[in-house]
Amino acid sequence: MSRADDRPPTPHHPHRRLVLKGAALAAGALAAAPAGASAAPPTTSPKTAPYVNPLVLNRADPHINRHTDGFYYFTATAPEYDRIVMRRSRTLNGLSTAAESVIWRAHPSGDMGAHIWAPELHRVDGKWYIYFAAAPKEDVWQIRIWVLENAHPNPLRGTWVEKGRIKTAWETFSLDATTFTHRGTRYLAWAQHEPGMGNNTALWLSEMADPWTLTGPQVRLSTPELDWECVGFKVNEGPYVLQRNGRVFMTYSASATDHNYCVGLLTADAGSDLMDPASWAKSPVPVFTSNDSTRQYGPGHNCFTVAEDGRTDVLVYHARQYKEIVGDPLNDPNRHTRIQKLGWKPDGTPDFGVPVADTPARAED
Repeated sequence: MSRADDRPPTPHHPHRRLVLKGAALAAGALAAAPAGASAAPPTTSPKTAPYVNPLVLNRADPHINRHTDGFYYFTATAPEYDRIVMRRSRTLNGLSTAAESVIWRAHPSGDMGAHIWAPELHRVDGKWYIYFAAAPKEDVWQIRIWVLENAHPNPLRGTWVEKGRIKTAWETFSLDATTFTHRGTRYLAWAQHEPGMGNNTALWLSEMADPWTLTGPQVRLSTPELDWECVGFKVNEGPYVLQRNGRVFMTYSASATDHNYCVGLLTADAGSDLMDPASWAKSPVPVFTSNDSTRQYGPGHNCFTVAEDGRTDVLVYHARQYKEIVGDPLNDPNRHTRIQKLGWKPDGTPDFGVPVADTPARAED
């Protein structure tokens, strides 16, 4: 919704983690070559101001892309689940009050008609791409991954072209796609239910032939198996990659979308074969969780960006400001976008800390 309309959504949405129907294995192998890398952000900028939190109200699954044009581009899930929104600003704090545009709406019927979730904006080979989840209007839990393309330099202008659905190995519940390059190869990471597995979703990785086509094997990197990944529902979802200090870090979110929602971490050596599941080590404990002291609950579905100085890593995520939820958490619109500095431990691994408290309200004059 726009900042001028902060009313909660009225439609009733059934729970996204309903028992998933089995599906037949789709026909197989996809072939091609890797796509190119997106542009790196600028390396110099003015000193940053303290961050304001929440950064954007009623926006879950946030994604912020700092582009070479000097702008931060923001997109996220709107709680009505019916459109894709975007903002841009030259500063992170500026996203809070930036004008919000609707750049695409759900179809009135058929494919891409319901449950518009978790858009991510990426620049690939000189074009903009949005990866998002959607379902048919007539079968709202048949959720799959879809792609939009825009050739205009400014993603708030130009035309968004529907490139279609990303075909994975199975016709099953799939969502939360993200893309990254490593050593010249482009990858897609996403969450999907595997037929025959007693979970909701696991994390998958594949090389890409182009920004909307997978190629070669699709490998499972992680499945919910630890206690903290299986509270309410057995979930690994929302993968996102950060490459630093000779390692590839992949964060993900686990458990139900209430206060049990939390962030886990997979780590691979930068010189390893990312398509070999044995290359990835899972943290035995969550790295980012609810915090009673700061009153932030269910932090998750994160991404990373960099501060205006071009060097400081920034953690982007959503959380609620209260623990108790009436009814289905997905019908509660108050997952707000938040940001904070990401620290680093002496061993070169990320230090997430705790979700920071809300910014104190300014005293009235």
